[in-house]
Amino acid sequence: MDRVPILKLGDILIISIQIDLDDQSVLALQEDLADAVVTHGARGVIIDITAVEIVDSFIGRMLANIAATSRLLDAQTVVVGMRPAVAITLVELGLSLGGVRTALNLEKGIALLDHVRGATP
Repeated sequence: MDRVPILKLGDILIISIQIDLDDQSVLALQEDLADAVVTHGARGVIIDITAVEIVDSFIGRMLANIAATSRLLDAQTVVVGMRPAVAITLVELGLSLGGVRTALNLEKGIALLDHVRGATP
């Protein structure tokens, strides 16, 4: 099983998903990210899904769970790079990804995190 690398940029963790996600790799990512948020004291998490062409309901729910876990550990999550087909599929599956912020690209995701973190004490 391939692990998704987690990069650190200041107090932001960046995950760029470049592999086909199966159930096991998504679960491993959730655990790895929770550990990394605590270890690095991260205040923000960016999940780049630019390379993701297809999602199913499990992966959609796991993105929401990853964001919820990060929030509980005091880190905001932004999903960036969502393709139109992926957004349409998520809507068709009835997955709104509540609590997950989105941005078009990495640059806008970082700006959104900076804005959100600046607005909260």
